[in-house]
Amino acid sequence: MEAFERPTFETSAARTVYQYVERHGTAARHRARTATELDSETFDEALEHLLSKGYLKDDGGTLALALDVGSVETHQNDGVSYVIRPAQPDDFEGLVEAIRDVSAESTYVVAESVAEQLLYEDAVTRHNTVQSRVFFVATVDDEVVGWCHLDLPQLDKLRETAQLTVGVVEDHRDHGIGSQLMKRGMEWARANGYRKLYNSVPAVSENALSFLEAHGWHTEGIRRNHYTVGDEEVDEVMMAYTFD
Repeated sequence: MEAFERPTFETSAARTVYQYVERHGTAARHRARTATELDSETFDEALEHLLSKGYLKDDGGTLALALDVGSVETHQNDGVSYVIRPAQPDDFEGLVEAIRDVSAESTYVVAESVAEQLLYEDAVTRHNTVQSRVFFVATVDDEVVGWCHLDLPQLDKLRETAQLTVGVVEDHRDHGIGSQLMKRGMEWARANGYRKLYNSVPAVSENALSFLEAHGWHTEGIRRNHYTVGDEEVDEVMMAYTFD
């Protein structure tokens, strides 16, 4: 299933099973059957329908969303080898830690809110009739060192725009990882019909603003005194990238 495709269901049982798995990120098949309170035959029919439509996948009895957001890429720069790939449920703790690491040092408020949302929902990927989000991660020796996140509204009037966040933990910067993550997220958005991306950054985050500008982003607006950082009121710089 593509992340921009709004899921539809032929039966209420299929909707119930999908919603349970989607809300939990992953779910053991037997636990999903118990939690949904469906009889075995109804549950199996609903699950088979979701598997056949490509909405869910079953990995040895563990159910998860079957979103197709691309392949695994290996990169090397300055002697550092790293992988960029779609995030998986097992990346949850490393992903939250990386986002918190970056947002704490650079007052990246939007990214900080993404980390809090992940913790609240306890799931990496979401895809329902209201919201959809995907993550790409950069890993070094299987450790998450960076991310690119796309928040994809499902409302028709907003479905051609998305919010993007990107970051790399300090110890792994200056190897092109951030640029490759940004490129991966932007290429995915372009390929899937999005026409505009947004990212909001506090005005005091000069490195972040310079990074975005270097990748073709422009300032679309400023909200004065939007953030409170410590005892200081800080402007929000609303950046945007429009695909040709």
